[in-house]
Amino acid sequence: MIDTRGGAHDRAWLVYDDDCGFCSWWAALAARHTDLGIVGFSTLTDAERERLPEEYETCAHLLTDDGVLSCGEAIEAVLDRMGVLPRPLRLFLNRTADYGPLRERAYRAAADRRDWWGRFVSDEPPARREPQ
Repeated sequence: MIDTRGGAHDRAWLVYDDDCGFCSWWAALAARHTDLGIVGFSTLTDAERERLPEEYETCAHLLTDDGVLSCGEAIEAVLDRMGVLPRPLRLFLNRTADYGPLRERAYRAAADRRDWWGRFVSDEPPARREPQ
């Protein structure tokens, strides 16, 4: 996976842990099925890093011109862009009081088991590749 800043991707970027095989697989999937730019933690610019939460390395993020979505909310937005999560359902769920905390618990449960998920789906993390 390479850094895909610029071009058609200049409006939104998925920021992910590019030292994680499962995360790299997920980012490659998002790149194939959306118009998102893909940026690994190791290639963030200072300006991008400043826009992220202080402990940004604990989850994925979606950087847009309008703001930053983090963790479960970021993945939910990527699934929406992929067409996997129907937008009307997403909008409905986000109007319920219990959904946000439930989404974040589900995200954390999956994110805390990245090594396990990586046994099933994984790409070589860019941060571990030899320079060419």
